[in-house]
Amino acid sequence: MAQRVVIGLSGGVDSSVAAYLLKEQGYDVVGLFMINWHDTTGTLEGDCPWHDDRVFAELVAKRLDIPLHVVDLSEEYRRRVVEYMFAEYEQGRTPNPDVLCNREIKFDVFLKEAQRLGADFVATGHYCRKDEEIAPDGSTIYKLLAGADKNKDQSYFLCQLSQEQLRYAMFPIGEIEKPEVRRIAEEQHLATAKRKDSQGICFVGKVDLPVFLQQKLRAAKGNIHEIKAEWAKYNREIADDDLASLAEPWHYTVRDGKKIGGHMGAHFYTIGQRKGLGIGGRKESLFIIGTDVAQNVIYVGEGDSHPGLYRKALKIRTEEIHWVNPSRALQVGESARFAVRIRYRQPLQQATLFIREEGAYILFDEPQRGIAAGQFAAWYDGEELVGSGVIER
Repeated sequence: MAQRVVIGLSGGVDSSVAAYLLKEQGYDVVGLFMINWHDTTGTLEGDCPWHDDRVFAELVAKRLDIPLHVVDLSEEYRRRVVEYMFAEYEQGRTPNPDVLCNREIKFDVFLKEAQRLGADFVATGHYCRKDEEIAPDGSTIYKLLAGADKNKDQSYFLCQLSQEQLRYAMFPIGEIEKPEVRRIAEEQHLATAKRKDSQGICFVGKVDLPVFLQQKLRAAKGNIHEIKAEWAKYNREIADDDLASLAEPWHYTVRDGKKIGGHMGAHFYTIGQRKGLGIGGRKESLFIIGTDVAQNVIYVGEGDSHPGLYRKALKIRTEEIHWVNPSRALQVGESARFAVRIRYRQPLQQATLFIREEGAYILFDEPQRGIAAGQFAAWYDGEELVGSGVIER
């Protein structure tokens, strides 16, 4: 009897082609469509985007002659992803809901739903790959690899998956490139062949972030202060072996800069952001280099070379260090070289990972732009995503 694979049919071209490939490979394929979000507050397109997604998922399932089930996971999604997102922004941190969505929903709640349908595996349309190796004790180690399409690699979004979650995961399009996925979809007359890729927050879509966040976080008038590059240069002399100091964010007070405008809530903004400030007439763009949610102040600097945008190191608390491949875990006092990214699509950056009693430090070869607490740092060895962690500072 063929093994059963339950695939998350999202109404997009990637999951559609993934389902087709699985069927071609002889699996018993079952589609499962998730409804994860009903509220349209702050969304920028359509009244209820998932309605359209469901129609496309149904058309693809019909074309492929596979059953399609629908499950409403919106309560779990709200509790485990959106509430986390609100809480992080409220503290002045920058969460990545897509990483949480994969860890908490697609490969947890969804996996359980799939297993109720008799799944041996669950599949998604992610551009990444999976490999296995046998450990000395005879156990299987599951490895998460970057997708073959370097321009679409989505392994970063899966950087928090556990061995148990990877065990059941399948990534049918991980070995092929996006143009080929589109070609297959057209060749098979799939309804999603020319459909645009989804953007924005996982299952919510593109949003006006301040409007979206105002569902829970109240607007509050505050001031914008500019920090001159000269001030930053004179206040950041740190030795390269002082990891704790190098990982410390820049700290400003209103006395360090000049008030140049106002805003409606520091928790609506993030480090490195340049849009939404409403201040013009500058030779170069203004960038946010610091936020203080306690005092409700935003600090900005002019130009993308402003020193306040850059840091050489970051810190991850001990309890937030996650080894996707536990056989590669470092012990306290150890260090190793890795390639690291702190946001999706960022080119991999060369760095050294140090494990200390108080947590992990990542020391980059070159200063990094826009390191923000709450983001995920993921470290790679070649094509393998070895581990990740939430940036504390």
